[in-house]
Amino acid sequence: MVILADLTHSITSIIKKSNLYYVAATIVLCCTFYVIGFWPQGGDVTSRQLSSTATILPTLPCNPSIKNTNPNSRSSIPIDFTAHHTADELVPLSSSARVNHYPSCNLELSEYTPCEDSKRSLKFDRSMLAYRERHCPEKSELLKCRIPAPFGYKPPFRWPQSRDSVWYANVPHKHLTVEKAGQNWVRFKGDRFTFPGGGTMFPRGADAYIDDIGKLIKLKDGSIRTAIDTGCGVASWGAYLLSRDILPISFAPKDTHEAQVQFALERGVPALIGILATNRLPYPARAFDMAHCSRCLIPWGKYDGLYLIEVDRILRPGGYWILSGPPVNWQDHWRGWNRTADDLKAEQDQIENVARSLCWKKVTQRGDLAIWQKPTNHVHCKINRKVFRKPPFCQEQDPDKAWYTKIDACLSPLPEVSSVKDVAGGPLENWPERLTAVPPRIASSSIEGVTAEGFSEDTELWKKRVAHYKALDSQLAERGRYRNILDMNAWLGGFAAALVDDPVWVMNIIPAEAEVNTLGVIFERGFIGTYQSWCEAMSTYPRTYDFIHADSVFTLYQDRCEVEDILLEMDRVLRPQGSAIFRDDVDVLVNVKSILDGLQWESRMVDHEGGPHVREKLLIATKLYWTAPAPVQDKQ
Repeated sequence: MVILADLTHSITSIIKKSNLYYVAATIVLCCTFYVIGFWPQGGDVTSRQLSSTATILPTLPCNPSIKNTNPNSRSSIPIDFTAHHTADELVPLSSSARVNHYPSCNLELSEYTPCEDSKRSLKFDRSMLAYRERHCPEKSELLKCRIPAPFGYKPPFRWPQSRDSVWYANVPHKHLTVEKAGQNWVRFKGDRFTFPGGGTMFPRGADAYIDDIGKLIKLKDGSIRTAIDTGCGVASWGAYLLSRDILPISFAPKDTHEAQVQFALERGVPALIGILATNRLPYPARAFDMAHCSRCLIPWGKYDGLYLIEVDRILRPGGYWILSGPPVNWQDHWRGWNRTADDLKAEQDQIENVARSLCWKKVTQRGDLAIWQKPTNHVHCKINRKVFRKPPFCQEQDPDKAWYTKIDACLSPLPEVSSVKDVAGGPLENWPERLTAVPPRIASSSIEGVTAEGFSEDTELWKKRVAHYKALDSQLAERGRYRNILDMNAWLGGFAAALVDDPVWVMNIIPAEAEVNTLGVIFERGFIGTYQSWCEAMSTYPRTYDFIHADSVFTLYQDRCEVEDILLEMDRVLRPQGSAIFRDDVDVLVNVKSILDGLQWESRMVDHEGGPHVREKLLIATKLYWTAPAPVQDKQ
């Protein structure tokens, strides 16, 4: 055992000495090769260095005036720092490679709404107020500048405070505080407007007025989810419906009362510029559970009831129409309305006759409120055409088509039913079950290429995508940071559904150019939206939205209109410090990013939630804060 131990010790010593020899030899060799490599090689080394460099750098026409006359002397090689090429010799960049910087528009355009321009509208027919409808500029008239926010603009108050308060600097118009002073629409004090919730027909406030409606029809059981307010004023009715889980769209024409729709949007209430004139409202058939008019000044009984025919088209089966103001309860108000009793009675009789011809049932008239209900199907209505020959049923017409579509004086037929007790098109679940229930349009296979399974998969997909968005955009994840959201290509409304628990509302857009019209599905889910061609401006004021979602928008509009015009419109409707998420092919987004740089947005491209190998990418962008300069008198 002793011999074995000695032998082991000897072997270990030899190995250690051997390792030391190897280490020493390696050090000696490294030092030797370093000295050899460092030794000056004269002109040969220089030429090799230059030749190797030439393989990396592009060859340029050089004529160096200084040559190395003594290659063996390192100190004799001068270092020349002077430029041998001028900018004139450089190859010019192509126009597509340059960033086009977009200047600010003039301050007087700070509230510019291109398709509702008052000067342009004067060129059009005034009959039936056609001149106040959308009339968009020609391509040669499109602005290539950024709409400025007014000096002093501030981020809006967060919801629900925004319902009651708006910064004066954001909507600098006091006209309504004078014109509607006695009706409590809006008040001005200090640096802000406040909204007491008053209206022409609800002096006790919108909340009390809605409570009165709730005593006549059910507003709390979830059967009424979507509503439309025609001639909305500052949208107080819609603002107070939101607290009851009812989602409204409010609309009014531009500047009937100055900035009324702008006030609504600044308050965080869904609204659009619009008017009932000669075109259909931009919504599908059977969209709303409830329609409302409170002294909205629409001549309901005229033109053979054309405007009530349009309300009938957009009301779902069993939906309600609510009217307050002239001529309702004319017996008590005719003197105050400065009209004769006979005139008001004749107007009410006209409305009653049109409602009966549409097969509506008058639910009640109590005080200043009158409520009618649309039938759940047209079984009996087809029978009574023998009595009411007008309006006839429409023939071979798509009732969902509503982008620059004229209103026809015909009744949009409801889908066929097998029993008089059935709901045409299929019954809707009450809210909130309506959110995830398969919409009737999909269940009946009315939407090409969309199945119940596909709908459920889309809902789950957007939950994952929105969770990914919130991980990328901290402002979207911050509860209450955003209120007004625009989805430019909404498909089935999955993006809005994934945000349903956040204090936001989403305007879901179905592009007019989309191959499949799915806006009816979005309304059946309990959301709101509209049709829009992104080759044109939207019917809204500048700085309307806090956040914009653009999914495959630029792929859809490729070769249809200019990318920069769509982005300039996005810049117009997005608030300063608002954000956007673009989802599209990587090549498309590279082009989008170059234009956003010219718009002075901050942007960064990130991978798709599926990983870096997916061609579709995300572009996260933020519009920087900037305003028009201070007025001259303020500077002085």
